[in-house]
Amino acid sequence: MRAYRGELRKLTSLPSVWAAVAIGVLLPAALTFLNARAASGNVDLGFQELAFGVVGAIILGVVAVSSEYTTEGENAGGGRQITTSLTVVPSRTRLLIAKPAAVITVVAALATVSSIVTLMTVEAQGTGVGDFGRLPGVVLYWVLTALLASGLTLVTRNGILPLTVLILNTSVVTVTYLLTKLTPLAVFFPDLAGFRMFVERVDLPVRLSPVTGGLVMTAWVAALFAAGFLVFRGRDA
Repeated sequence: MRAYRGELRKLTSLPSVWAAVAIGVLLPAALTFLNARAASGNVDLGFQELAFGVVGAIILGVVAVSSEYTTEGENAGGGRQITTSLTVVPSRTRLLIAKPAAVITVVAALATVSSIVTLMTVEAQGTGVGDFGRLPGVVLYWVLTALLASGLTLVTRNGILPLTVLILNTSVVTVTYLLTKLTPLAVFFPDLAGFRMFVERVDLPVRLSPVTGGLVMTAWVAALFAAGFLVFRGRDA
């Protein structure tokens, strides 16, 4: 529990985390406001926008790990945070449990707040009624995406590649969606599978149920974290 509290304090003290929170809350609400009139009758209004807001969760997941490997300033000795973290928590297993637990806590809270604000925006526009019953699916999608980002960063030990790949795929060019035009197996990529947990109308060659989509995404996260755990245990800090 002490390791968890320490990771939680460390995560919430990072400046980039507050930028991630602002993006996570404001981006989907703003997009919903802009799309409301043109999307009258769209049952997924608000939820499609929340899929873009997951960028905030991606940033949180990445910086939670990448901050450990950032070289500190001269006043801090020029070392890296991971050295201090392993001094305080010598067990790498405990550290690797506490860190994702902190990410889950912060991202779940962020996703809940963002979902409520966005769905209230839907209702305020008078274009539909926010379906709060789908909120757990949004929260789980954000949490799993953040863990996916953390796992990828754990493997690469650098935040640039995970941030670039995941944010571009989420907000600019959805490569995984384009791949569905080539093979239906692409629907089993984690983002597209998880999308089904809260979005009803999706133009995909294979229609996964919300439960199946969640299980597929969870399996990806578990596999990536298993690989990250092995790499983390086997290399020098």
